Amino acid sequence: MTWSAYGSFLAFAVVLVLIPGPDFAVVTRNTLAGGRQRGVWSAVGVACSNTVQGVTAVAGLGAVIVHIEPLFQTVKWAGIAYLLVLGVQAFRSARRGEYVLVPAAGSDGSRARSRGFRQGFLSNITNPKVLVFYLAVLPQFLGRHAPVVTLLVFALSHAALSLTYLSTLVTGLSRARLLLARRSVRRGLDLATGTALIGFGARLATEQV
Repeated sequence: MTWSAYGSFLAFAVVLVLIPGPDFAVVTRNTLAGGRQRGVWSAVGVACSNTVQGVTAVAGLGAVIVHIEPLFQTVKWAGIAYLLVLGVQAFRSARRGEYVLVPAAGSDGSRARSRGFRQGFLSNITNPKVLVFYLAVLPQFLGRHAPVVTLLVFALSHAALSLTYLSTLVTGLSRARLLLARRSVRRGLDLATGTALIGFGARLATEQV
């Protein structure tokens, strides 16, 4: 591994992380609905999923999943269905318009943590584009015969960047909680995130991954 290749990969990974996608929408909605704690655990769930997918790709299992068409399609459509479910939930929340101001510390209890983690993890682990990213992009920077340890460093660096960015997003949303707690604002954000989630699901369904 050269520092030049690593720096180029980090620059590329930062650009990808900053592009809003399903992870952004899921973490945003969890933060608004359950506060900082639930938002942070959503970000942790996404990062853990990135780690799992990265290790899977490095271990060679990712290529197996991609090349077994029925298995790959099962993962793909499970991810589409999950995004659609979350989008419908956001629309239902907007229609009800019943919002409770979440304290600065966020929701209490393990339920909020587990729900945030679960939604973050599942939305990412069922997105086949993440696995394809590791399989297609890492060799471009390292070649196809790079040591396993080097591949892991690159994959885990991407997971760390994702966690850093999403945690920063949660912090910003938490600080703006008084403005975002307004009923009209919350309904607008629910409509926006619901539309985004369903849009991401529809795009994934029509794209050739």
